[in-house]
Amino acid sequence: MLEDFERANFLGRISRIFLLALSMALLAVPPAWCELPSVLEPPSSSSMLTLFKMTGPLDFCGEPVPLDNPDVRERLEKEFLVALWNRPQVILWMKRSGRYMPYIEEMLKQNNMPMDLKYVAVIESSLTLHLTSPKGARGSWQFMEATGKKYGLKIDPDIDERRNFFSSTRAAINYLKKLHDIFGSWTLAAAAYNMGEEGLKSEILLQNTNNYYYLYLPVETQQYILRAISVKEILSNPERYGFKLSKEDIYPPPQFDSVELVCDQETPIYLIAQAAGTYYKVIKDLNPEIKGHYLAKGKYDILVPKGAAPGFQARYEGLVKKWQGEQEAHVYIAKKGDNLSSIAADFGVPLPALLIWNHLGSKKQVKPGDRLVIFPEEGKKEK
Repeated sequence: MLEDFERANFLGRISRIFLLALSMALLAVPPAWCELPSVLEPPSSSSMLTLFKMTGPLDFCGEPVPLDNPDVRERLEKEFLVALWNRPQVILWMKRSGRYMPYIEEMLKQNNMPMDLKYVAVIESSLTLHLTSPKGARGSWQFMEATGKKYGLKIDPDIDERRNFFSSTRAAINYLKKLHDIFGSWTLAAAAYNMGEEGLKSEILLQNTNNYYYLYLPVETQQYILRAISVKEILSNPERYGFKLSKEDIYPPPQFDSVELVCDQETPIYLIAQAAGTYYKVIKDLNPEIKGHYLAKGKYDILVPKGAAPGFQARYEGLVKKWQGEQEAHVYIAKKGDNLSSIAADFGVPLPALLIWNHLGSKKQVKPGDRLVIFPEEGKKEK
């Protein structure tokens, strides 16, 4: 058995080496159909190092980086070179910056906070809204649930405002401001944002220094500020590093109206989309904090496409009234011998849809007399 294991392990290593060699060959000589534009072509290693050495003094939020320290320089060069080599990612940073940076910059300006803090959102999530870390941090600012709630974000089974860019940005601004009050340094505030304020307080006390660059911290936190500085350098001087995007290449800020919505009962999101004259996906994209297919009973500020607000309320109320009537007409009373799969098959509907309409788990057992709401496919005879 041991010999079989060793033979399989050896063959596995050979297979991995072969695949790696094949991948490198394809990357070295890409076929015509996947040739990369020049903006994606990585610069030579010598040119990258030359460019970086020419940048001169660097700072984060006005606090200087001790480049004369060999360890700091090495760590910074590593982050810079890795970021610069991943050119598709840099292009996405640049394109998404047009969508999100104006709002972050305005919030920082209103709170008299340094503009460099906007790069925290880039290194946290690459300016994406749905990212969830293995530890459970979520959204463009990667809030943990407890911290998000502490700074005013609504997080429950139906809504997660960590995924709402505007709400989470306001929460992040308040959190960073609080951390600066505690540590008296924006560099330490950003480090604490990454590792937690109590952890950073402890390390400062135990190591008897409050200089970020000389603290021995978790690896991720030791990289954190240097990664932000690298992003700042590249995005502040994109053409210097070979990135030449036109104005048309940049994603514009979203355009929307805000409407106040009162749900007297659980309401499907597709009704909101219909009232706004758009699609379910558009409403979910504009309001990523909404988790499922329904809005729970309550009061909401919902974003709808630009121009959809006039007359929205009347259209919405009419659609809800019609839907409520349809629900009553689409109730099925479970009979002896029924199960969810057989009911779904009888009505010609997907089982997942049946579960969602009735807020049921896949292991739910139906009993005779249970009431189920079912909307059969058009043309399918109801039971």
